[in-house]
Amino acid sequence: MSSVNNAYQHLLSPFEVRGRRLKNRIVSTGHDTSMPTDNLVNDQLVAYHRARAEGGVGLIILQVAGVHESARYTSHVLMATDDACIPGYRRIADVCHANGTVVLSQIFHPGREIMESSEGPLAVAYSASSTPNERFHVMPRALDQKMIDEIVRGYGEAAQRLESAGLDGVEIVASHGYLPSQFLNPRVNRRTDEYNGDIVRRLRFIDEIIEAVRSRTSDEFIVGLRISAGEFDPEGLTEDESREAAELLQDRLDYVHLVAGTSASLGGAVHIVPPMAIEPAYLARQAGQFKSKISVPLFVTGRINAPQEAELILARGQADLCGMTRALICDPDMPNKIYKNRADDIRACIACNQACIGHFHKGFPISCIQRPETGRELAYGQISPAAVRKKVMVIGGGPAGMKAAVTAAQRGHDVTLFEATSQLGGQVLLAQLLPRRSEFGGASTNLQREMELAGVKVQKNMTVTADLVRSFAPQAIVVATGAKPYHPHYEVGGELQVVDAWQVLRNEVKIGRSVLVVDWRCDWIGPGVAEVLVRGGHNVQLAVNGTNVGEILPLYVRDNMVGEMHKLQIPVTTYSRLYGFDDSTVYMQHTASGEPIIFEDVDTLVLCSGHQSVDDLVEQLDDGVEIHRAGDCLAPRSVEEAVYEGLKVGWAI
Repeated sequence: MSSVNNAYQHLLSPFEVRGRRLKNRIVSTGHDTSMPTDNLVNDQLVAYHRARAEGGVGLIILQVAGVHESARYTSHVLMATDDACIPGYRRIADVCHANGTVVLSQIFHPGREIMESSEGPLAVAYSASSTPNERFHVMPRALDQKMIDEIVRGYGEAAQRLESAGLDGVEIVASHGYLPSQFLNPRVNRRTDEYNGDIVRRLRFIDEIIEAVRSRTSDEFIVGLRISAGEFDPEGLTEDESREAAELLQDRLDYVHLVAGTSASLGGAVHIVPPMAIEPAYLARQAGQFKSKISVPLFVTGRINAPQEAELILARGQADLCGMTRALICDPDMPNKIYKNRADDIRACIACNQACIGHFHKGFPISCIQRPETGRELAYGQISPAAVRKKVMVIGGGPAGMKAAVTAAQRGHDVTLFEATSQLGGQVLLAQLLPRRSEFGGASTNLQREMELAGVKVQKNMTVTADLVRSFAPQAIVVATGAKPYHPHYEVGGELQVVDAWQVLRNEVKIGRSVLVVDWRCDWIGPGVAEVLVRGGHNVQLAVNGTNVGEILPLYVRDNMVGEMHKLQIPVTTYSRLYGFDDSTVYMQHTASGEPIIFEDVDTLVLCSGHQSVDDLVEQLDDGVEIHRAGDCLAPRSVEEAVYEGLKVGWAI
């Protein structure tokens, strides 16, 4: 065994669950992809899981499968309520097994955690009791015995169908405040029958589910349970309650899968897909405590984004397998790279949540800002060699330029990238300076490594002019020159200091004591700059041109950020449009009422007003040369669009 393999000897060692041999301890855990059509497996979903199976993962747990008509918590959830689901699941089982990957499916009922309806009108939500959900503002109907029996039977029938499709087992989802957890939680379950009382009685619903699944499947079929180590909410399950439940249930299970959080509240939901502000591998301690109390295998999932983190958890005996879902979304070849002594080439997940869970919350198929091929495997899964090798000039070393360069080089082109400054990365270099966003820098370092592997030549500290382009004589040009801060028009009636976010983050200006940060974009820049200044000793207010702070951000990123701002007591004014200022007063307008909003005694106004494209060079270039634009020079947006456009441009050359 090589030295790198020795470094990951626990992670790469085989493991057995109910007679099924897993080739390693890496798990792609259940996560909704928004890919199914008509609530069934389709080509896109098969291709998505094929990529991870081919990448070497030991175990894939498929996204939730609804077990009853009342389990449709989104319009695109997979359903296992009739035999029409079997052929699709069989296709996934076949591609997983062909690559030596064991595959399970989650079986699921959300209870009161209903996000949407497929038809528009809200569906009736059901729970153990009529205890309202805080996050979605749902008042559920208490389940009667007849419907409990239907749902329990549905779990068993769903498991039977999944086994007939060739899957190796199921995972009962009792995590994140979903229906089984709602029965277990004494602050949600207020029944007066045999399903409530002490913990044994509150576990009756889960016991009946396990029995229904076991009775309808073979002795070889794996049955596991996912549960939150703690729901991180005052009304949620505590760590002690969850651990006691796992102890009582373990004899009927093949494994316990530990996660954290609850869907029922904004603070608890952050832990469903913890953003980069949450410490990596943060559930290791809880996992170790659970492991000491149960004898069946323990899986743990919770921002384990790097193989060294997983290796350490396993080496310490805190768990038996590690869920690394977003790491595999970002780099499905991660396991194979470890096997091949190429751990340094792994594209590390930065937990930005932008295109994975962020897409899901918008109803789009999941992807990755660093790897837009994810979710688009049918279109971009295999690199297509270029028909004619060309000399390609890429102008701009931000994410768009780097991705275009990598993709073009991988297709066989001779690619040179030119960057005007001494560092590659573009605005990523600024983003990583904001509080709790240092990992964002990985979006640049990962692409730099990919360029190195692809053979892209890089010229730094070189401003490209039309003369340089003519002397270089490229056959194709990619313009990815980015953007600069936008300064909106406003009325000026005094000498108030006005600066932009870039100047603040680069420490280019001396800021006054009292600061107003004006946030037009409603992303993480305005709040991040405000926090930087507060921690630097300034008195800061934030004025947002939107309904709330972080309006366009992924939900869990936003809610974590807003929580930090509240702790720092940063005053926020929403619905605010900048109008003008005088020596020490800033005048704004309420975007709904049109009434004035006045901020007095301001020393410095910080503009977080978005960006404008830098695209002057294109007009100076000769006609007849193949020219492509990508990223902010085309239109200022985010890293996701920049990298995706870089991919498409690289394919188009």
